[in-house]
Amino acid sequence: MALPGDPAPHPLPAPILLIEDSDEDFEAVRWAMRRLGRELPLLRCADGDSALELLRGEAGGAGQGPLWPALILLDLNLPGTDGREALAELKHDPRLAAIPVVVLTTSSNPRDVADCFAQGANSYFLKPVDFERFTAQLRLLLDFWLGTALLPQPPAAPLPGGVAAAAERP
Repeated sequence: MALPGDPAPHPLPAPILLIEDSDEDFEAVRWAMRRLGRELPLLRCADGDSALELLRGEAGGAGQGPLWPALILLDLNLPGTDGREALAELKHDPRLAAIPVVVLTTSSNPRDVADCFAQGANSYFLKPVDFERFTAQLRLLLDFWLGTALLPQPPAAPLPGGVAAAAERP
């Protein structure tokens, strides 16, 4: 129970959403984050459909709103709605378009790279096979996106009647 004068609790950091069907690649990201001392909330969706539902607030129980992760790490080769389609839907949805999306894939195909940037990807990283290189690359990625870059805030919640609530400023 908080008492008057107690400092306000720090909000939990926004999660990272990893859209990845491979259990091995998911575990590699978790292990690398632990090794880097990054105990950040990491959510996983194994396909594009479940990720889009989660982001739009269409998955889960009553009262669960849309998810606004700090960062999305997106694999391209997914079952169902693949990463390319999920990226296009994300970046064309005005409620979700500002969330940074980093493509994290094994595809070095120049067409994939060009198509992802044309669809609005914020960066494109190849998954190295070597765990040491993967960890070093993930460190650079997290340092930039979570330490250097200024990230967008979630859109203001609409009030009854469709009017957006203004964010409070200190």
